[in-house]
Amino acid sequence: MDDDVLKLESQLCFAIVTAARNVVSIYRPILEPLGLTHPQYLVMLSLWERDPQSLGELAAALAVEPASLSPTIKRLESQGRVVRRRRAADERVLDICLTDDGRGLREHALDVPRQVMERVGLGIDDVKRLRDGLQPFAGGRATVAD
Repeated sequence: MDDDVLKLESQLCFAIVTAARNVVSIYRPILEPLGLTHPQYLVMLSLWERDPQSLGELAAALAVEPASLSPTIKRLESQGRVVRRRRAADERVLDICLTDDGRGLREHALDVPRQVMERVGLGIDDVKRLRDGLQPFAGGRATVAD
């Protein structure tokens, strides 16, 4: 067996983790004027697609554990972008709902994908190919808007 297979730079996991960290650092200055962190942005993207969502549905959509999502939801709630409500039909279910401010923020976020593509030097077709190539690792869920 070739010893190169155990080199750090040969590892798929290292390439993906490094790329993910670098992509998040690209988003940071773009999201800052919106008052969002990258995890908050992902929550808002999901809620802009479908509002409301239960905490469990939102966690599943974002491929995270509900407990790890709770602090992000609480911060968004303190910013006035979402509210948490018990579902009337089943009070065991906690729905996350956009506020008017949260819905209005969508208009300001429309330029985020263009800014990201500009900073990484990729066009929409390049982003789609890259995203589609990562699908086997993402559980089939796309994370970059078309």
